[in-house]
Amino acid sequence: MKVNTRSLLCLTALFLTAVDLGTAARRIAQGDSAESSSGPVPTAEQKYKNIQILKDIPADQLIPSMQFIAASLGVECEFCHVEHAPDKDDKKTKLTARKMITMMLAINKANFDGDREVTCYTCHRGAAHPVDTPILSAENIPAVASHAHEDDDQQANLPAAQKILDKYLAAVGGADALHKIKTRVQKGNIEAFGEKYPIDIYSQAPDQRVSVSHPSSGDSVTAFNGQVGWLAMPHGFHKMTDAEQQSASIDAQLYFASRLPELYQEFRVRPGDVIEGKSTYMISARGKNLPALHLYFDQESGLLVRLIRYTETPVGRNPAEVDYADYRVHDGVKIAYRWTLTRPNGRFTIQVDDVKQNVPIDEKLFVMPTGQESH
Repeated sequence: MKVNTRSLLCLTALFLTAVDLGTAARRIAQGDSAESSSGPVPTAEQKYKNIQILKDIPADQLIPSMQFIAASLGVECEFCHVEHAPDKDDKKTKLTARKMITMMLAINKANFDGDREVTCYTCHRGAAHPVDTPILSAENIPAVASHAHEDDDQQANLPAAQKILDKYLAAVGGADALHKIKTRVQKGNIEAFGEKYPIDIYSQAPDQRVSVSHPSSGDSVTAFNGQVGWLAMPHGFHKMTDAEQQSASIDAQLYFASRLPELYQEFRVRPGDVIEGKSTYMISARGKNLPALHLYFDQESGLLVRLIRYTETPVGRNPAEVDYADYRVHDGVKIAYRWTLTRPNGRFTIQVDDVKQNVPIDEKLFVMPTGQESH
């Protein structure tokens, strides 16, 4: 079965951790080595050719920023860039994009004290060309006034965040049962692009995790060892950026249910969406040096059914959504056997078939490769 190696491995790694590992795959595919985080971080202008607008942003924020723009317009990279020659200015859409970014930055500076309130998505909403005339369709006309009052009434009757978090912890088995688990090995399959292939996930308390997927084109590894994260493919490896590691650290939390109040300091409760027919409470969580989260808890069971995290870029926030399902009890702890990871450019589903806990795991799995990053 033929597989598009570059796109498959890139997105496989990206969705396993729900972080912006497209940066990593592009560097590996294009022969661009990453800078070591121990040295000074270069600017986009220093790292890439022909950067005219976002010159002073960190180089590792350029590709995530481009991903945000592509998702906001519902297009691929080649909409603006010449394939295999991204520095060229041959396409009019690239020149227009520069003008639009300049306009967006100016609007925020002049009207919002430089805070990023207006983004590409504000106008485009997933379309290459913004709609400038209201759509006269009943289902698309929001009842603004009534919704405002409903939200006020609903929020007044919502439970406290701590009560929801306590119910979640109890639903998964409680802190004592949870902390008895020191390691977890999950084996199953990942479905993406109409393909299905095996995946192994190794977790070690409190915050180490390695995912190894096995497509026909060669193993793809996404890892976080509590301090540093990396992506390895048959062609080499790439060390995660700080933003990527912050997101990966959330996935790696073996005691997530008990550590939430420790990791995050600010919680706000809102009415949640109806997910798979179940009413939910949504908690927005903010913490220092961690990605902002939206957590959706089943009102009846208390279980976490959806997590949305946001990675900040200079032009907007890139969302990543994880839906959890098929909860089962194993060794006194209830865990999800299926999760679906969704980004604006695709979706993966992982179905776990076998779980073993408190079994030995080779410590070498949690050691980042040494040597020069892949060219």
